[in-house]
Amino acid sequence: MDQNNCGCLDQLIFDNRFTQKMVADPSAIVQPRQVVGASFSKVAPNPVRAPSLVSYSQEMAAEIGLDVACCESADFVDVFSGNRVLAGMDPFAMCYGGHQFGSWAGQLGDGRAINLGEIIAPTGNRWTLQLKGAGLTPYSRTADGLAVMRSSLREYMCSEAMYHLGVPTTRALSLVATGEDVLRDMFYDGRSEHEPGAVVCRVAPSFIRFGNFQIHAARGEIDLLRQLVEFTIESDFPQLFPDDGIVDTGVILSWFREVARRTAIMVAQWMRVGFVHGVMNTDNMSILGLTIDYGPYGWLDNYDRGWTPNTTDAQGRRYRYGAQPGVASWNLAQLANALYPLLELGGDVSPLQEALDVYAQEFTECWHHIMAQKLGLDVFAEGEDPGLFEQLADVMESTEADMTNFYRALADLSADELRESTEQNLPASLLETLYRADTLSVIDRRDMCAWLKRYGRRLADNKITPLQRREVMNSVNPKYVPRNYLAQLAIDAVQSGDHRVLEDLMEVLRSPYDEQPGKEDYAKMRPEWARHRAGCSMLSCSS
Repeated sequence: MDQNNCGCLDQLIFDNRFTQKMVADPSAIVQPRQVVGASFSKVAPNPVRAPSLVSYSQEMAAEIGLDVACCESADFVDVFSGNRVLAGMDPFAMCYGGHQFGSWAGQLGDGRAINLGEIIAPTGNRWTLQLKGAGLTPYSRTADGLAVMRSSLREYMCSEAMYHLGVPTTRALSLVATGEDVLRDMFYDGRSEHEPGAVVCRVAPSFIRFGNFQIHAARGEIDLLRQLVEFTIESDFPQLFPDDGIVDTGVILSWFREVARRTAIMVAQWMRVGFVHGVMNTDNMSILGLTIDYGPYGWLDNYDRGWTPNTTDAQGRRYRYGAQPGVASWNLAQLANALYPLLELGGDVSPLQEALDVYAQEFTECWHHIMAQKLGLDVFAEGEDPGLFEQLADVMESTEADMTNFYRALADLSADELRESTEQNLPASLLETLYRADTLSVIDRRDMCAWLKRYGRRLADNKITPLQRREVMNSVNPKYVPRNYLAQLAIDAVQSGDHRVLEDLMEVLRSPYDEQPGKEDYAKMRPEWARHRAGCSMLSCSS
């Protein structure tokens, strides 16, 4: 690494629209407390002892105008560890509330995230730079505002992996080790340990969440609520902002419909790749329809609609894979409740309900299109295909099919091979993607064979060639995803001082739909040792 300051970061153009237009907390006290009558608190990052660069995203750096030399400079490490605040930055933490696991939790806020400021990139795009794990804020509650390497690496890796998968997401610029240890009780069982600390720089057009609106509504701060709605529409939904600047009921309803539409698209894309967020609280829902807050997330290995990666959710499984579409709808309803005081509806809530219904309509349409693509169908057949999709889900779940590898193997089977399948002679390439292939019951074999034949018959109606079908399937069914065990291997290596495992993994995840000869190990199914290992199967909300 170049140890000389290169000054490249001083070229960043800060705009800081949020802190200029919204109401600031008048108190400078950083200690955890209730912040009333404000949308944010000004707070500086906490300096760390010995920061060192672990990794950075080439794509995100290029987007904001930073080259390789800049990203590998001492300047870069100082700024994105929190040790230096650039001229033009205006660091702050947001105030927001939220429903956690279905219950109103009151004030939450940026407890370990500090927004450095908003920049205008050379492309003209607006980005907010945010450090996660940068120290105490008024919203830290009983925590310390810090983060450990394992959670920071997982967020850094998954943010960029999701971007390359084509899933709406916040981004990550860098991962920096702090050189300091952080005390954490990983599973809240009284066995606290010191772990290496880290800071990840998250990047998004905006980090405003459903909870930002909820906290003002819950406190009866209607003027602040209106101000935030107007700011959000003008800044992040300019196509909806009226020329006369009057944000009336019609404008707010149009905006809410757009939020619902974007949320539906995001969740449908989660379902497409087998991503489970793990903690879909309303404070973890982006107003832009971006995946935000990569905490105890996970990726389906064996297909299981009831699986959640979150130990806190292990009993109720509120945020399990198959429940995500419904939870998003519920969360949107809570946002609608928060916006209601601004709407002049005369007691008639039907316009708001119609706006909320956009979510279900958009999700259904998007999901049908996605599933048709996942199976290489040229069109979605309303009468036949919903049953075909549901039957496939049942078969994959009962046979413990590896979701990622199953779809890739399916793309290589011809319609004739599918129709000619028998219970005793199922396609070997598919059997290799099942976690319990050696213990399939007679019923499992019967059901899988029945579905394969049904799918083969359905392909007879296809108006595209077999080659085109394969190309369509492989364009939406990734070969490489950031599997839980791969992330854990990268964490283990980084914590022992080896960054190569992470860099190799990040390189593979840049092209998740390509074959990448020589990289097949990254596509392997979950090994048995990882089935129940902490970090590979279940995680907690603890950082």
